[in-house]
Amino acid sequence: MQYKLTTPVTWEDLALLKAGDTVLLSGVVYTARDAAHKRLMELLDRGEEPPFPIGDSAVYYVGPTPERPGEVIGSAGPTTSGRMDAYSPRLLDLGQTVMIGKGARNAAVKAAVVRNGAVYLAALGGAGALMAASVKKLEVLCWEDLGCEAVRRLEVEDMPLTVILDTCGGDLYESGPAAYLGSLS
Repeated sequence: MQYKLTTPVTWEDLALLKAGDTVLLSGVVYTARDAAHKRLMELLDRGEEPPFPIGDSAVYYVGPTPERPGEVIGSAGPTTSGRMDAYSPRLLDLGQTVMIGKGARNAAVKAAVVRNGAVYLAALGGAGALMAASVKKLEVLCWEDLGCEAVRRLEVEDMPLTVILDTCGGDLYESGPAAYLGSLS
């Protein structure tokens, strides 16, 4: 199935999604990669406010290239999500609802997705120009010293994504190969 969703998404929206579904996501998406996640954890450990509201947030693991004149953003392909696995359960427990990246996630992240009714969506790796085309507005929020890893607030329209982990524990990296191998029998 294909769904059109707008952030902030509701639990009811996410409960409909199943691993393998496609999503056209619109609304506000924040960017943060591993260096930004590390700083975010340090802020939270000190009891300070994060640079964006964690509750109901959608976070894209991306470090975009510099934009060319007249562009909103440069190439914006996903980075490997496993680099955020140490941080993701805490953010999900604080109310983050959507993670966007590429690659498999560990057992702790999968459990936190189910526990919190969240989802993990994959952006198409190697298609940074396609992903960038959905970005309509960009604002750097903090940590500009991190360069491409600075935290940004994006406004996106119909960002094409695939559901990898759903709210019920479905995992496309498990069900996809199993379905394919079953069809060979």
